[in-house]
Amino acid sequence: MSAVARPLGPLGRRLLVAFVLVALSSIAVLTTAALIGTDRGVATIQSEERQQVAERVADAAADAYLAAGGWAGADLGSVNAVATAAGARLVVLDGTGEVVAGTTPMGQRGHGAEHAPGRVNGQPGLQVDVIVDGGRVGTVELTFPAAAASSSGRTVAWWWVAGAAAVALMIALAVSWYVSRRLTTPLAAFAGTARAFAAGDRAARVGIRPPGELGEVAVAFDTMADEVATAEAVRRRQAADIAHELRNPLAALQAGLEELRDGLGEPDPARLAGLHDQTLRLARVMDDLAQLASAEAAATSLRLADLDVAAAVRDAVDSQEPQLRAAGLTVRCEISEPVPVQADPDRIHQVVVNLLANTARFCRPGDAVTVRVFCDDERAVVQVADTGPGIAAEDVPHVFERRWRGPNSRTVSGSGIGLAVVRELVEAHHGTVSVDSTLGHGATFTMTLPLGHGPRNRVGHDPALRAGFS
Repeated sequence: MSAVARPLGPLGRRLLVAFVLVALSSIAVLTTAALIGTDRGVATIQSEERQQVAERVADAAADAYLAAGGWAGADLGSVNAVATAAGARLVVLDGTGEVVAGTTPMGQRGHGAEHAPGRVNGQPGLQVDVIVDGGRVGTVELTFPAAAASSSGRTVAWWWVAGAAAVALMIALAVSWYVSRRLTTPLAAFAGTARAFAAGDRAARVGIRPPGELGEVAVAFDTMADEVATAEAVRRRQAADIAHELRNPLAALQAGLEELRDGLGEPDPARLAGLHDQTLRLARVMDDLAQLASAEAAATSLRLADLDVAAAVRDAVDSQEPQLRAAGLTVRCEISEPVPVQADPDRIHQVVVNLLANTARFCRPGDAVTVRVFCDDERAVVQVADTGPGIAAEDVPHVFERRWRGPNSRTVSGSGIGLAVVRELVEAHHGTVSVDSTLGHGATFTMTLPLGHGPRNRVGHDPALRAGFS
């Protein structure tokens, strides 16, 4: 099913419901606030307009009072006209509270005691004093019936708010659906790809690149799948190489033992020595494989401690000096002390021993080996340089690969695992290892480790502090 036609799954439905609930609650709050605000705004405007009408009526009553010299005989026609134009009922009271004009409250003419402040004929109203020459001479009271125009304006406002809320709700539904699909479609693709990959389809990839963090997850998943597929290919190749490496000594052992069993040969010392050599070869291959497995697990089994890597390297060189001299090599140390790191002493010793063993294996009698330890850019640097035959440029990228033995593997003993062990152990210490070589001009293996705590002397290349032996 295509991503377009695929319905929303459980997560998508939950997201859609959550988005819709958030949208509904937001719209409800905003709509309520808009309606309340509209109501209060209309009421405020209406109150201000009525206050202005009452003041105009009071001004007109004051003018009529002045023109007649009192309430008796005052022409209040203009006063009634202003009130009538505003749709209000008018009552004019004199200074003692007697009704001068207008409708008598409760059908009576009497004192102002019958006119509660702000009420006329039992209905809410406005009272404004009539002021003449700075003195109060009376009061006008206006009663406004329910304003049809105001109610109509309020209704129009409510319709607009309701329409806007409906449009907002539809937009929220559409956006919620779109976002839910945008979130769940990649997740569904991830899940399908993961199931296919787990079922054995190593070519399965997500293949889509959604924006943001989901895109990063897709890239990370595909990268992981590539690495797993590559690792499986390497392991298959390694298994084939191991089978090939074991086949020859096993076949030789089997043939020799069958000859002895069948009486076709005598168990003389020479024949037994040959069989013993084959068992040693098998043991060496198995030991190399055990070292590689141990190195791969080093990240979880390191016993870190404060270590002077200069002293550790010197100890490793001392332990390998007999083998190096037996191979006809001249050894020189250029080591400054101390160079503190946080490392596993046994693993660092193993790394240096492997590098020296690799040098002894490939160098020629008369070549020189120089071991250096110094600090550079807040890192401890260990170098093993030789003047041997070097490495071809096309072979340099492969020297740390498992069981890679190079073009001269037929003339050099070894299983091609030693340098792979070096890389695994150095990377487990958060360090780096590299090789720089030119064919015919030797090779330099460089290991770097993060510096630890403690005193150090940045004199890695100070001849006065170098110790060497030849």
